[in-house]
Amino acid sequence: MTDRPRLAVDALVDDLRAWLPAQRWFAAKGRDLAEVRVTRAAELVTGDPGLVHALVEAGGELYQVLVGLRAELPEHLAPAAIGVVDGLHAYDATHDGDLMSGLGDSIAGNADTGGLSFRAEPGVEVPAGLRARPIGVEQSNTSIVFAEQYILKLFRRPAPGPNRDVELHRALHAAGSQQIAAPVGTVAAGETVLGFAQRFLGDAAEGWATATASVRDLLAEGDLYAREVGGDFAGEAARLGAAVAAVHADLAAALGTEVVEAERMAEAVAAMHGRLDEVLAEVPELAEHEAALRAAFDAVRGLDGGISVQHVHGDLHLGQVLRTTAGWVLIDFEGEPAVSPRERGLTRSPLRDVAGMLRSFDYAALHLVAGTDLDHQRAARAAEWSDRNRTAFCEGYATVGPDPRAAAVLLRAFELDKAVYEVRYEHRNRPDWVAIPLAAIKRAT
Repeated sequence: MTDRPRLAVDALVDDLRAWLPAQRWFAAKGRDLAEVRVTRAAELVTGDPGLVHALVEAGGELYQVLVGLRAELPEHLAPAAIGVVDGLHAYDATHDGDLMSGLGDSIAGNADTGGLSFRAEPGVEVPAGLRARPIGVEQSNTSIVFAEQYILKLFRRPAPGPNRDVELHRALHAAGSQQIAAPVGTVAAGETVLGFAQRFLGDAAEGWATATASVRDLLAEGDLYAREVGGDFAGEAARLGAAVAAVHADLAAALGTEVVEAERMAEAVAAMHGRLDEVLAEVPELAEHEAALRAAFDAVRGLDGGISVQHVHGDLHLGQVLRTTAGWVLIDFEGEPAVSPRERGLTRSPLRDVAGMLRSFDYAALHLVAGTDLDHQRAARAAEWSDRNRTAFCEGYATVGPDPRAAAVLLRAFELDKAVYEVRYEHRNRPDWVAIPLAAIKRAT
């Protein structure tokens, strides 16, 4: 065949049109996939099983798809099936440990294969022959663990140019940050980063799971306060606040800061109003809070002096932090997935990250009772947990950086703006949860 990989994936476009919208990382849900177009396909592994790397345009977005090809599809790979081409079963190869192990070997060998470059970070020795396994929890990307030594994140929606996640991790690593997992290597096609490998933190627990376990402990107790429950999270919240402040300080030292004056502040306020306009059109329940929300946003215009901005995490919440035996670690510095790569690359106030984490504490407190008839006592206990941990986080942050509560007007505007975003997200995806951000807006206004 003249271009066997390209022809093979081209033959799968109808199957991909049905398969892509079912994937957790697919961003164009609800859109009509009138066309799926293969922009690039290259064979990385020949034989049975074979592996083809493809970039596919669908719904106005570019996606990375790794297609495995087998004459017989084992039972454990059946859920990953995409279709059949030339008598071979095509499937999502990220579920195939044998094929993914080859990607690790390519990073170890700094290989150039199929137009892709696999590179270890300078000074990093990557062992070959490691067994690969996909992790079970997926979000907007797909991650593969190699023998508990490092984890490779494959960007499902790669964008040309510098990759924010890679660049910020490299800057923090060079600054000696203890709050990140060290970079290990990359996979790229020209200037487009397709994958990023980091040291695997095998002793880590996800922040969301740790926090919500504490909430369950509290709600299970009828008479105890949050500070009296064995699973009280406030100490961890304070340590997390200090870790976030340390990351902000390291990013500022490595990449600099600037002070923005009234014009850019006005642009930020206009963006908040614009987002509110869009959500009001979708969620009528928000209308009763419109005046208070607009007043909170407009209060930012009246702040004296400028606002310090820098590179920050950009999408910080309890699901983006890990608790290891050595302390808290921040992960996934890609920024907010719903905005463009250009917007993600903008400098922002560190209070944006603080606001995101404060909102996450509210979610952790209330998610267990979302969609249920919440009695007064359980509602009060959940609010108590949220308030206690929000306060502890800010107090911890203030041990390393400036106290976020000293910038109350700006922090309040950022929190409410985030809550408005959450209202739209929950309205579209989890209607039973829309009460969580709506309740937060009601309390704050």
